[in-house]
Amino acid sequence: MSLNSIFQYFVPKDKKIFFPLFEQAASNVVTMGTVLVEAVNSNNEATREELFKQIDKLENKGDELTHQIYLELGKNFITPFDREDIHALATAIDDVADYIQGAANRMSLYKIDDFNEHIRKLSDLILQASIDLEKAVRELKDLRNVRNIADSCIRINSVENQADYVFDRAVADLFLYEKDAIRLIKYKEILAALETATDMCEDAANVMESILVKNA
Repeated sequence: MSLNSIFQYFVPKDKKIFFPLFEQAASNVVTMGTVLVEAVNSNNEATREELFKQIDKLENKGDELTHQIYLELGKNFITPFDREDIHALATAIDDVADYIQGAANRMSLYKIDDFNEHIRKLSDLILQASIDLEKAVRELKDLRNVRNIADSCIRINSVENQADYVFDRAVADLFLYEKDAIRLIKYKEILAALETATDMCEDAANVMESILVKNA
């Protein structure tokens, strides 16, 4: 048996383990982003609270998937790409979920019922970045469509830049027009969590770009 045949004997098993987990985690983030957008565009308090509960459950699911990736990383000697990249990508995807859940949790705890254009726009951008994140993750399993992965990463970086602008504008408007200090703090924390979720999408994109370079 050739060395290449021996290597191929081990690789398929690893691909079956890691890539489906990554795809499930990325898909879970898209679902969270979709639910978030629905929540911030709802005028019904009971509906919003139910949607926030859904986000909590989805975040727990994401934690379980991330934990499973870490476990498999510890159990498998051969991995489809560098171990540190597997860990970094799993962490970044999990962080996106964490910050979406964090923003939703604050909206619920702070009893926010007025979702301004900035909150809605940042939520839209999170969903947009999450969709591109999922697209890129699904292409990782064979690395044949490098251009598609790179294009998705570029779009994620562009979305993150847009989110920076929206966040800065939103905070400036708060300090200019909001007279209630407590309300200002509440909104600023929510906006910061939303913007950070797009940062985490960019972190995931950076990891995937690193994988492309290493496997070029």
